[in-house]
Amino acid sequence: MKIVKTINEVREIIKDWKKQGLSIGFVPTMGYLHEGHQSLIHAAGENDKVVVSIFVNPIQFGPNEDFASYPRDIDRDTEKCREAGADLIFAPEASEIYEPDFCTFVDMNGPTDELCGKSRPGHFRGVCTVVSKLFNIVTPDKAYFGQKDAQQLAVIRRMTRDLSIGTEIVGCPIIREEDGLAKSSRNTYLSPEERKAALVISRSLNEGRKIIESGEIDLNKVIVKVKLLIEKEPLAKIDYVKAVNADSIKPIDKADGRILVAAAVYIGKTRLIDNFIIERNAADDSNNA
Repeated sequence: MKIVKTINEVREIIKDWKKQGLSIGFVPTMGYLHEGHQSLIHAAGENDKVVVSIFVNPIQFGPNEDFASYPRDIDRDTEKCREAGADLIFAPEASEIYEPDFCTFVDMNGPTDELCGKSRPGHFRGVCTVVSKLFNIVTPDKAYFGQKDAQQLAVIRRMTRDLSIGTEIVGCPIIREEDGLAKSSRNTYLSPEERKAALVISRSLNEGRKIIESGEIDLNKVIVKVKLLIEKEPLAKIDYVKAVNADSIKPIDKADGRILVAAAVYIGKTRLIDNFIIERNAADDSNNA
C-alpha cells in the first residue's frame, strides 16, 4: 500500500494501472477512519485496485463549524486502510487541492435545498467541488459512499449524472455500534453521558420506521412522533427531523415511493446525523384497503 500527497503522483499510478486494464474503486474520506469507512473499502474491493483519499475539506465547513478541531490521525488511518485492503492512500495538503487563487466551484440547486443544505449554507458546494476534483484526479470506475450521509449520496449521484462524470456511485449501508448509534468520526467528541444520550436518535428513528411499516401514510404524524421522542432527552437539541423523497430530497407528506426520514440532532455541542430509507407504494395500500 502506498501513501502519496500530490496529484501528479496519483495520476502516474492510476495511468499505470489503467494501462494494465485494472478497474479502480474509490473511497473519499475526511479521515479519522472507523468501521463504517472500512466497510466502504471492503465494498470497493470488488475492483482490482482501491484508492482512499484522506482530506479534511476546508470549503465544506461553515465559519462556526469544527474544521480546526475535526479529528485527524494519519497513522491510525493508514493502519485502518491497510487492514481493510486499500492499495493507495491519497492524503494531500489543502494547498495541493486548492491553489491560492482558486475560484471555481461546483454548485447545485434542488437536492441541496433541504436538510443539511438548509442548516449548513455552502456545505454542499464544498462537497460537490472537492468530490468532482477528486473524481478528475483518480478517475475511478466506481466510488463508494455511506447511506449515513444520505443527502450527500443523493447529491453526488445527481452531480455525476448532470455533469456526465463516468463514475458509478455505489451506496453502502449505515454501520452502527452494537447499541445502534451510527458510526461517525464526530462521536469522539461525546462525553460518556452524551454518548449514552445520543442513542435517542437511532431509537426514535426506529420508532418512526415501525409506524410507517404498520401502515401510517401521513408522514407528518411520523415526524411529530419522532421529534417528541427525541425531545424527551434533555441533552438533545433538534436541528431537523424531516421526511423527503430519497432521490430528489424534496419534502413529502405522503408515504409513497422511496422515503428518506432524516434527523440532525445536537447532543451537547456535537451535531450528529442519522436516517432510514423505506419504500412504500401508496397505490398498493389503497388496493389492499
